[in-house]
Amino acid sequence: MIELVERHTVLAVVVGSRAYGLHGPGSDYDRRGVYAAPTRAFWHLDKPPTHVDGPAAEQFSWEFERFCVLALQGNPTVLEVLWSPLIETITADGEQLLAARRAFLSRRVAQTYGSYARDQLDRVAARRERTGETNHKQAMHMIRLLVAGAHVLRTGEILVDVRHLRDRLLAVRRGELPWEAVAAWAADLLAELADAAAATALPEQPDRDAVDRLLTAVRERNLQ
Repeated sequence: MIELVERHTVLAVVVGSRAYGLHGPGSDYDRRGVYAAPTRAFWHLDKPPTHVDGPAAEQFSWEFERFCVLALQGNPTVLEVLWSPLIETITADGEQLLAARRAFLSRRVAQTYGSYARDQLDRVAARRERTGETNHKQAMHMIRLLVAGAHVLRTGEILVDVRHLRDRLLAVRRGELPWEAVAAWAADLLAELADAAAATALPEQPDRDAVDRLLTAVRERNLQ
């Protein structure tokens, strides 16, 4: 399975703190990628895996079709791959994927980004109520998701690099910002997300036809 990543990766990027501009000297390299399994491999009873861990630590890759399905659903983790500023590997198929990246966007990102952020907010709040402790790292990522969600609705671009908010976000992660201030920031961002959703120029649905044409072209090019 690792051979699929090593030989058939079309796009590999760095995500996480280094892509966000929130890293420190000891931060991990979180790598995400997309591989296009040879088309003939789908003709067997045992299909290629939809995803593969490794071979490096903190590395995870999706098969091209699975990646497209998740991106069409507005999955924030997947969409970030298409806008990461830190590209390590890219082939002609990867370039075509990046060229089509806006086809994956729709108004549903308001729900996916909002839901992910609210879920993290609820988890942080529940832990505080249960133990009195705050997961500051989770709180920081909740804020980052809300900022990114409003940004994509306003601009049609996924915000990955948030170094313009680095000091304030790192203050949240270090626990230097009181929880009340973090919760108030989140409430303001949720209101911004709702306003951006109401005014967005993004389409109601992603362009599935364009993505289908992309997938078909990749399968044809990889018919070996």
